[in-house]
Amino acid sequence: MRDANCFSPRQGPSGEWWSVRPTTGHRIFDSAGATGVNYLTADDRDESLAACAMVRGGPGHRRARPASARGDWHVARHEDGCLIDHHRCQAVQIPTQENAAQTLPVTYDDVASAARMLAGRCHRTPVITSHTMDERCGARVFFKCENLQRAGAFKFRGAYNALMRLPAEQKRRGVVAYSSGNHAQAVALAGQLLRIPALIVMPRDAPPVKAEATRGYGAEILFYERGGESREAIAERLAEERGLAVIPSFDHPHIVAGQGTAAKELIEEAGPLDFLFVPCGGGGLLSGSAIATRRLAPDAKVIGVEPAAGDDATRSFHTRVLHAVKDPDTIADGARTSSLGRITFPLVLQYVNDMVTVTDQELLSAMFYIWERLKLVVEPTGALGAAGLFERKADVRGARVGVILSGGNADLRQLARIERQ
Repeated sequence: MRDANCFSPRQGPSGEWWSVRPTTGHRIFDSAGATGVNYLTADDRDESLAACAMVRGGPGHRRARPASARGDWHVARHEDGCLIDHHRCQAVQIPTQENAAQTLPVTYDDVASAARMLAGRCHRTPVITSHTMDERCGARVFFKCENLQRAGAFKFRGAYNALMRLPAEQKRRGVVAYSSGNHAQAVALAGQLLRIPALIVMPRDAPPVKAEATRGYGAEILFYERGGESREAIAERLAEERGLAVIPSFDHPHIVAGQGTAAKELIEEAGPLDFLFVPCGGGGLLSGSAIATRRLAPDAKVIGVEPAAGDDATRSFHTRVLHAVKDPDTIADGARTSSLGRITFPLVLQYVNDMVTVTDQELLSAMFYIWERLKLVVEPTGALGAAGLFERKADVRGARVGVILSGGNADLRQLARIERQ
C-alpha cells in the first residue's frame, strides 16, 4: 500500500490491493491505480468488498463501482455524519493530471457564460482598498464586497444563474432549496424576479434576520429540526411530491459557475493577484473562484478558509479523502455544511492551492475589525477569508492579495451580545 495511515491491506475481487482507513462509523477502501489513488467506502456492518461494490443507487444517483486500475470513482454520499449512506450513494471522479480536462464538471467557459447571464441582473459589487489594511498585512489588499450584493451575499449569483437556465415548464412548477439563510434568500429573490415559485427548507435555528428576509422575498418556508430527517431528504421528498426542481446551495454546476463570477470581476478590476482568500462552506464559491483565478491570474494561489470547528474541507483537501462534520458548532452559520460535494470536491482538489482554518474567536475579531475600519457590515461567514489573511495563514508580504467578503446578512443583535460577552 502507498498510504502509511491505512492498515489491514487485503486483495480485492479484481486483484487490486485495498486497505482500510477508519472514519465515522465506516471504513474507506483505497487502491493505487494507474490514474491515481481510488477510494470507496463501506458500512462497518458489512465488511465484504462485494458489499462495497454493490451499494444500490437511489433516485438521481449513480451506482458506485469498486476502485480498479482503470477507474478512480469516489463514493461521496454522506448521511447523518457518515461519509457514505449504504443505500443511496453518489459517485465522484477525482481528477488527475491525465483526466482532469475531460472529467471536471465546471470550466471557465461556464463561468464566462454565467457572467453574461448575470450582466445587468446582479450587482457588480465594488472592490475596495485600505491603507490601514495594507499596513496591517504588509501587502496590497483588495476586498471584493459581496456583502453589498443583491440579497446581501454572493449566493444570488449562483441562484439566478441556475433558475434562469431551467426549462419553461419547470419554472412554472417551481423550485425547492435547503439553506440556513443566504442561499434561501438568493433563491427566493431570484424566484421573485423570474416569477418562479420557491419553497425553502430551513433549520429552525436559522438566524431570524435571514428567515425574515427570505419570507419577505415571497418564498414559502418549511422549518425542520436539526438531528432529525436531513434537509436533503426533506427537499427531495418535497420535490417528488410537488414536481419541484431541487436547487442545491453549492453542489450544482450552474451554482458553481455563477459564484465564480465574483472572482472574475475582482481580478478584472484589481488586476493580477498573488493570493486570493475565499470563505469555504460547501465549496461553491471557493471552487468557482478558483476556476476563474486559474484562467485570469494563473500564478495566484487560491486559499480556502473555513471555521476550525467545521474543518471537513481542510481535512478532505489534505488527505484527498472526503470527510464530513455533522452540524459543526461555529458562529459561521453559512459554513455549517457537513462536507464538500460531488461537484465541488474534485474542483477544489484540482484548482485550490491550500485550505486553512480559523477559530471562531479569530473570525469574530476579523469581522469586528472590518466593521470598525472599513465601515462595512459583514457576517461571520463573510469574514472567513479576511480572518485567514489577518491570522497570517500564508506569507503574503509584499504581495497583491484578493479577499472575498462573501456576505453581510449579520444578526446585529446576536453579534452585539457576543461582543459584550
